[in-house]
Amino acid sequence: MSHSKNEEVETKEMDIRSMSSSRRYVHSARYLHRVGVPPKQNLFQEFKATVRETFFADDPLRPFKDQPRSRKFVLATQAIFPILEWGRSYSWRKLRGDLIAGLTIASLCIPQDIGYAKLAYLDPQYGLYSSFVPPLIYAFMGSSRDIAIGPVAVVSLLLGTMLSDELDPLQNKPEYLRLAFTATFFAGVTQATLGFLRLGFLIEFLSHAAIVGFMGGAAVTIALQQLKGLLGIKNFTKDTDIISVMKSVWSNVEHGWNWQTIVIGVSFLSFLLFAKYIGKRNKKFFWVPAIAPLISVILSTFFVFITHAEKQGVVIVKHIEKGINPSSVNQIYFTGEYLVKGMRIGVIAGMIALTEAAAIGRTFAAMKDYQIDGNKEMVALGTMNIVGSMTSCYIATGSFSRSAVNFMAGCETAVSNIVMSCVVFLTLEFITPLFKYTPNAILAAIIISAVAGLLDFEAAVLIWKIDKFDFLACMGAFLGTVFSSVEIGLLIAVIISFAKILLQVTRPRTAILGKLPGTTVYRNIQQYPEATKVPGILIVRVDSAIYFSNSSYVRERILRWLMDEEEQVKAECQSTIQFLIIEMSPVTDIDTSGIHALEELHSSLQKKNIQLILANPGPVVMEKLHASNFANLIGDDKIFLTVADAVSSCSPKQVQEQV
Repeated sequence: MSHSKNEEVETKEMDIRSMSSSRRYVHSARYLHRVGVPPKQNLFQEFKATVRETFFADDPLRPFKDQPRSRKFVLATQAIFPILEWGRSYSWRKLRGDLIAGLTIASLCIPQDIGYAKLAYLDPQYGLYSSFVPPLIYAFMGSSRDIAIGPVAVVSLLLGTMLSDELDPLQNKPEYLRLAFTATFFAGVTQATLGFLRLGFLIEFLSHAAIVGFMGGAAVTIALQQLKGLLGIKNFTKDTDIISVMKSVWSNVEHGWNWQTIVIGVSFLSFLLFAKYIGKRNKKFFWVPAIAPLISVILSTFFVFITHAEKQGVVIVKHIEKGINPSSVNQIYFTGEYLVKGMRIGVIAGMIALTEAAAIGRTFAAMKDYQIDGNKEMVALGTMNIVGSMTSCYIATGSFSRSAVNFMAGCETAVSNIVMSCVVFLTLEFITPLFKYTPNAILAAIIISAVAGLLDFEAAVLIWKIDKFDFLACMGAFLGTVFSSVEIGLLIAVIISFAKILLQVTRPRTAILGKLPGTTVYRNIQQYPEATKVPGILIVRVDSAIYFSNSSYVRERILRWLMDEEEQVKAECQSTIQFLIIEMSPVTDIDTSGIHALEELHSSLQKKNIQLILANPGPVVMEKLHASNFANLIGDDKIFLTVADAVSSCSPKQVQEQV
């Protein structure tokens, strides 16, 4: 009797649990959230939103909101000249830091400028000119506190190579100089235009890996070019590839090398590299590698002067023009055959200079935790090069070695650039005659020690570990620069960078999703091997927007996933696939080709008696699905907020069992 009652109680409890489970399922099924359709925007509003997000993502006009007209004028002036904003809070403490930093980078820049001018096949004074006017302009208009402005090795080499392809710097010296100023002018115009039109994102198309490879290749090329001065070779090749340079070096080994020059060059190169080693080992001695080039110039110049080593074949600088920058406005080509050539060279060199300056500015801004405005930086850099082209300067930009020294010397603001510029001014006015006996070998040693830092082996190893395709771009740019020319290396860097973008756009990643045990979360089964597939359902995630460039691939890839799954199901005697769920959370946009691909996919699935289900399409995608009538084609009840909702609708029995 009691046994019969116990059975009745257990049966009732099971019925209650079953009813409770059934109610929970019905409740969840009844209250599934549907994917919302965003309110329709008119064409003008949509266009306005797109333009604002593309060109004004940082909302530059926010400070002007609800401000009186006088205040707006002040803010506009401060936006153009940031020095008017931070200058109000300038103090003696900051001046002390800027003064020390400015004097330190000046001691580094003077010998470097003389050497870099030779890389561009220009007289030494033009390197000094380019560290006088441009830093002054940048100090008033730039937003970076740490960047040090002046000529840099890579841009000097690029400019010299491209200019010498058009004109011989010795036989056509006046025309060559005019073409250099023209290229500098259009480099500035390019930079300023990109800033005014807020097109700074264009320089992002050159990947970090490609830049690392290009800079490393340029460093090797620059160092190889300095073998002429370091070894005292007079008849040296004009080609920059490593094979031509090494042939030229070894062909002169018997009669072309000058042992006195080699002794001077190698001795001071060893000293400079040792100074850099000391600076790296102990940050407190950052000033040692900064002042070492100037010490080397002073000592080597004095040594040549007292020994008259120039009579023994040691090549010296001889004459550096005294005085500040003369005007060069009337020397810029605005008409004639060299106008287009100068424009082409200027655009290329200007973009490279801009890329280098942007990378340096962001690096040090991140270290000090402040923001720089990329578009303002471009306008500042462009303006200083436009003004520079009219004052006998060639292309200037941010120098990494000088900026690093500026940072470690404790600079507080861009006033350190003004201090450096003042020291260069004094040098041009009073000290240039003292450089007459400076040997070219010491300039070669200074350049080699400076560009050694551009070889970033750690970055290359890290690139290899992270992304093999990025490493291919890095090595392609490096080898192209070393074995061919700077232009070819740059071209390879750009091509591989664009190839990577095209590959990612045209071949987006897709993944099969499975359910994580004990949850309603669906994830990539390759990343989570414990995730299980849902019987009778194939869940695919597309990790990209669906455009004309990849729509066919996405459709074909999904059908291949389906084919593979059907073969596996058939081999394991499991239930056939009845539903295909596409997880669309990563699909940020879709165009007409993408819609057409989905229609073709839907048609193919209908022939196989498989239903197409969409999970969590975003607002832009959802709007276009309705506008194209595709939502009505598959049915609004086949579009769900989550994959879990879609699975529960497709396979209620399984969900009920799991509950």
